[in-house]
Amino acid sequence: MFQITQAHTRGVAEHGWLSSRHTFSFGHYYNPQQIGFSDLRVINDDRVTPGQGFGQHPHRDMEIFSYVLEGQLEHKDSMGTGSVITPGDVQIMSAGRGVTHSEFNPSSKDRVHFLQIWIMPDTLHAEPRYQQRNFSEAEKRGRLALILSPDGAEQSLLIRQDARVYAGLLDGAESFSYAVAPERYAYIHVASGKLSLNGQTLQAGDGVRVRDPDELKFDQGEKAEVLVFDLRPQELPGMG
Repeated sequence: MFQITQAHTRGVAEHGWLSSRHTFSFGHYYNPQQIGFSDLRVINDDRVTPGQGFGQHPHRDMEIFSYVLEGQLEHKDSMGTGSVITPGDVQIMSAGRGVTHSEFNPSSKDRVHFLQIWIMPDTLHAEPRYQQRNFSEAEKRGRLALILSPDGAEQSLLIRQDARVYAGLLDGAESFSYAVAPERYAYIHVASGKLSLNGQTLQAGDGVRVRDPDELKFDQGEKAEVLVFDLRPQELPGMG
């Protein structure tokens, strides 16, 4: 059984330089039915105007990854890491016992559109670390590419949690499937475009909780980009 969260029901934050949509409770947006799902806590769909961004701020004990859809995102942190990520790049910062960072749109004319996603770690107060890798269009076209995993399988980036994250591109006659294993949960987020999941049409920004073993069939894509999270079967308090 699917539980769909439609894009238009997400939390809204408009700050002039930042337009954000919150899948789960975040900041001033609080929805007791949308606290998170398993170890997944945050999916923020952010658009930042040219020359603006998030100043230096702290994090701890969270796995935070950014997925750029349009434009460029410049990252700097207290570990000495500095980089600019563009579409196809995935960066993950394991905040561990504490780190500060900033995220900035370095362009003078183009906005940046990216997802920032938080996953709870399985180890607290660990050594902070930063990883980044480009996943080409060819790796994701018509298939799901493993981008994050606890063991680095298939050249994925490492995450400190029993979670696997996949990214796929889908258009026209392309299709792919994903089998949700027994005693696992899955979460699907449509990052852009439009697609069909087991016959159900989903738009950009829609999310789907899956709590039962199932074969997920993705097809009828229209310039679609999708993320699939394979998660532990745990419920948040009051979220049964």
